[in-house]
Amino acid sequence: MVSKTCLRRIKRTFKLRNNTVEWSNMGNDNKKNIPPSFLSQHLTGLHNSSTSDDSAGSQSLRSFFQSEFGISLQSYYMLQEAVYWPGPHRPITHLSMSTSPENTKFTIQNLKESYQTGEELFVMVHAKDFNNNSKDYGGDFFQAKLFWSKSKASVFGDVVDLLNGSYSVRFLLPWVGEAQVAVRLIHSSEAVQVLKHHRDTDSDRVYYNGYYEAPGPNKTRLNEVVECNVKWDKNGLESLGTKNCCCEYSDPRTRETWRCKKPKSLPCSALVYHSMGSYRNRLTKEEKALMEETNKGIKGDENIIKILHSPGNKTIDVPEKCRPGLHTPVPAGFFLDDVWTSFVCNISHFTPQTTTKCLKDKHIYMMGDSTMRQWFEFFVKTIPTLKQMNLHVQYNAGPLMAVDVENNIDLHWRAHGFPLRTFKTAVASLHYISNEIDDLAGGPHTIIMLNLGPHFTTYPLDFFTLRVLRIRKALLALLQRAPDTTVIIKTVNTGYKDVFGSDWYSLQLDRVLRWAFQDVGVYILDVWQMTACHYSKENIHPGPIIIKNEIDVLLSFICPK
Repeated sequence: MVSKTCLRRIKRTFKLRNNTVEWSNMGNDNKKNIPPSFLSQHLTGLHNSSTSDDSAGSQSLRSFFQSEFGISLQSYYMLQEAVYWPGPHRPITHLSMSTSPENTKFTIQNLKESYQTGEELFVMVHAKDFNNNSKDYGGDFFQAKLFWSKSKASVFGDVVDLLNGSYSVRFLLPWVGEAQVAVRLIHSSEAVQVLKHHRDTDSDRVYYNGYYEAPGPNKTRLNEVVECNVKWDKNGLESLGTKNCCCEYSDPRTRETWRCKKPKSLPCSALVYHSMGSYRNRLTKEEKALMEETNKGIKGDENIIKILHSPGNKTIDVPEKCRPGLHTPVPAGFFLDDVWTSFVCNISHFTPQTTTKCLKDKHIYMMGDSTMRQWFEFFVKTIPTLKQMNLHVQYNAGPLMAVDVENNIDLHWRAHGFPLRTFKTAVASLHYISNEIDDLAGGPHTIIMLNLGPHFTTYPLDFFTLRVLRIRKALLALLQRAPDTTVIIKTVNTGYKDVFGSDWYSLQLDRVLRWAFQDVGVYILDVWQMTACHYSKENIHPGPIIIKNEIDVLLSFICPK
């Protein structure tokens, strides 16, 4: 086990670094402050204006961002830099030119006979292509962890792209015992370009069904099923049709528009149900070959790292009490014996009894996708007196509700609205998160938990950013009228590895979420590192061990010690 003194030293170690690791592996001097393309849908012509401080276009853009979302234009440019990803500086004409997981190797730098807890270990990854030539550009997507299977211990590694074919990985050594290094090539830089290309041109590769129903003759029902998707003027989404092709459903508050091809015989008002449609795989033969080299382990030093107990330092600050707005460092914590120790703040581990006590007299609103629904399901199973109501809805899309009359707890889960990959469900049940937040009074007994991610992986970043900014605006208004409301944002999980939901897509969405909510006064619960470093098989729906540890962090936010 790790002593409290030792843990304090570990936490102090990376606090000195946490201002530099958040956006590691992100880019170079080629970053450009390009006004966002989505502005063309709101401020026609302004996105082509000069960006100098004296220009009318720049002033209009700045006014738009400030008035619409409460953020500065410069802050938006910072987001553009955060999601920037370097790529090949030459045309890729053959698979052999891409990064080879077999030829790429990692080495431990300046390996010592032993280390003390709280020290750091550095690893270098040298990327090579299939011809065993060293790469001279960056953009590969690696994930790394330090682990020891016998003690069920693991910690996430901080990978920094040096933009020359080499990558530096930093590990904190948090437990006493032994450890080994593991590095995976999630996607080569060439495969990342495939993902970027299809996000930019092929966002309709995931599509949905709209079910139209109306009364027919002799008490029958008329039915039609048509294709639906997000209304967007580019990225392939315009292929659904133009002019009078479609029925459009614009939300008056979010101003987002969902549209479906017009039924042949039924009116647009007859839309009743929604479901996932299907997938279109438009990868070329060459692109498929690049994507097949996904999530492959990298060979390297198999040395066992020996970690000894550190005597500690009495002058080190004590672990911080959990509060909104805390920074998430790398690493954010570590697993030991399947228990997560957080470096963000001082967390507790909850029993069913302490869980009930923590949530007593609380109205809890969960909004998001099925990974958020896993939290709902955990509470229903854990709290004996919490009983789920049968609302006679399609379970996967909800809404769901559970009530504990004895402890005055009501728990709600609702899907985040369009786009939603789900089974056939009533359109009336699908609400946008920002609208739901606008309709809540908030207060000291209200807890809001939300997430976004997996259902947005194929869409343009601008579309997702707009959705997130509207939620941010709604939360700012809520916290202004009810500042003692507790709000928790769950980050994106790892798990997807294909062109429809790659971890690279998820990482980009994750960075948008963190950027948008970093200054709002909410809790950000990092599950990216948890799901990336645990030994369990990766799944977009994490297993019970990870969920339990996520809940411990969540409850520590709600009931800090």
